[in-house]
Amino acid sequence: MRHTRLLVLPLALLAASCPRSPSGDGGFAQTIAALSGPGGYFDTDNLISNERSYLHAISDLRGAGVHGGAYLGVGPGQNFSYIAEIDPEVALIVDVRRDNVLQHLIYKALFEAAPTRLEYLALLTGREVPSSPSDRAFEPLDSLLARVDGLPATESSAQAARRVVRAGIEGFGFALEPGDLATIERFHGEFIRYGLDLRFRSHGRAPQFYYPTLRDLLGEVDREGLSASYVASDERYQRVRRLELADRVIPIVGDLGAPGALAAAGAYLERMGLRVSAFYSSNVEFYLVRGQTFGQFISNLGDLPLDAESVIIKSYFPGGFGGSHPLRVPGYYSTQVVQSAAGLIAGWEEGRTSSYWQIVTENLVGVAPAR
Repeated sequence: MRHTRLLVLPLALLAASCPRSPSGDGGFAQTIAALSGPGGYFDTDNLISNERSYLHAISDLRGAGVHGGAYLGVGPGQNFSYIAEIDPEVALIVDVRRDNVLQHLIYKALFEAAPTRLEYLALLTGREVPSSPSDRAFEPLDSLLARVDGLPATESSAQAARRVVRAGIEGFGFALEPGDLATIERFHGEFIRYGLDLRFRSHGRAPQFYYPTLRDLLGEVDREGLSASYVASDERYQRVRRLELADRVIPIVGDLGAPGALAAAGAYLERMGLRVSAFYSSNVEFYLVRGQTFGQFISNLGDLPLDAESVIIKSYFPGGFGGSHPLRVPGYYSTQVVQSAAGLIAGWEEGRTSSYWQIVTENLVGVAPAR
C-alpha cells in the first residue's frame, strides 16, 4: 500500500486555471473514457439505494474527522450525501455497470441546471419549476419535500425536464452508444413517473419490506437523528453542485473484483497529489466474497493512494454470511459501518481476517452507539 500526502496547493492552482478539467489531461468525457475499464452485469437498475441506513455512516465519518482528499464510491445518488459531508476535492464513482455512468450524467445535467434544491428536485421528478424558485437556505427538509410534492406534475413539465437533461448531456461530449439515449430516458422517466415515491426494486427478486423510497432516503437521518442527506440544507447541496460544475464528480466503469480495476484511478489521483479519504463500497464485498474475488479487491486497493486515515464505508445486510450486525439500529434492516482501509488490508494479508463476517465487523472507526 502506498502512502502519499495531500497536496492542496497544486490542486488549488489547477482549479483556478482549469476549473472544469481537474486532471489537466483532457475534458470530462475524456477523463471518463481514460479511467474506465471493462464493465459487467448486475441484476438491478439501482436507480436509488436499498440502504436505508446509509446516513448512519455520517456520524462515524464526523467522529473520525474524515474530510477532503479524494472520495470513491459505487452506485447512484447516495454518494452525494457522503460527498456533502466529506467535501472532497474530487469524487470518482466506480461501478461495474456502464448504466451507472449514464445515470450520473442525468444527475450532472440537473445539478448544472439547478442553482437551488427546489429546482433540482423539481427537474429530477419532472415537476413544474416555479417561476421564482427561491431556495430557503434554512428551510427544514420536510418542508422542502412537501413543496416538491405540491408542484404540478404535467406532461409539459415532464418534457421540459427531459429537455434539460438531454441538452446538458449533449454538452458534456460523452460518446453515447446505441441505446444510451433510450436508457437515459427510461431512467429519468422512472423518477418522473413516481416522484419522491420511487422505490428501490431489483429484477428477478421479489420486493422486500425494507426497500426504501426516494423520499425515505432524502429524509433519512444520521445516528444522532439529524437530517444529513445532500438536500438537507442549501449548504450541503451547494458543496455537491460546486464539484459537479467543476467536472469533479467523475463516473467511471470498473469491476472492483477484477485485476487493474482501480489502477487507473490510483494513478489519476496520484497525479493530482490526492489521497483517498473515503471509499464507499456499499455491500459489494458480499458479492466479491461469494465470487471468490475479494482477494483481488484487496490487491486493487493497493493501487490507490491510501494512508492511515483512509476509510471504507460499507453496508451490511443480514443473511447469507451472518446474522444481525452489532451496530444495527433498531428499525433498520441494513447496517452502515465505517472501517479503516489500512486495517482491512492488513487483516486480510496477514490472515487475521478471512470471513465476510470479519470483513464487516472488524477494524471499525468513529463508531457511534446505536440509537
